[in-house]
Amino acid sequence: MPNTKKLDTKTGEDKAMAPTTPPMYIDHEAIRKLAGLLNETGLSEIEITEGDKSLRVTKSAPVQTVAAPAVAAAPAAAAAPAAAPGAVAALSHDNHPGAVKSPMVGTAYLQAEPGSPRFVTKGASVKEGDTLLIIEAMKVMNPIKAEKSGTVVDILIEDAQPVEFGQPLFIIE
Repeated sequence: MPNTKKLDTKTGEDKAMAPTTPPMYIDHEAIRKLAGLLNETGLSEIEITEGDKSLRVTKSAPVQTVAAPAVAAAPAAAAAPAAAPGAVAALSHDNHPGAVKSPMVGTAYLQAEPGSPRFVTKGASVKEGDTLLIIEAMKVMNPIKAEKSGTVVDILIEDAQPVEFGQPLFIIE
């Protein structure tokens, strides 16, 4: 866009003006369609780029507030040893050094196709680079490979189960 000149009414001099950029066109219908796609696919963010313009639509997870009931000090101390063993086990999977976590949101498949044998089973030895499962995301099959060699101690998901980003899938020791 060429520079334009403006006449300064006080001094009578021509002054150069910087080129102006036209305002960005916002396609509200495209934003609505992308938001709908987020809801349909379970994704939390989607971005499209065309030339030098890009459009990103993100969806934040709803904040959940949990109110804990007030408990007297003596019963709270007595309740501590009675914690559910399942809750302790669930916490240990997230922090386990051998946890294989999902790198994406999608549907996890433990076998290449229905009726075929699973990629790995509990107790199986795996080598670094072996396929553990496939995660389907937006109609794309993504093989998830072992990052280290070891033994599959636990399989934490079922076949064809939806998985979240960062969710523990396997424990390999």
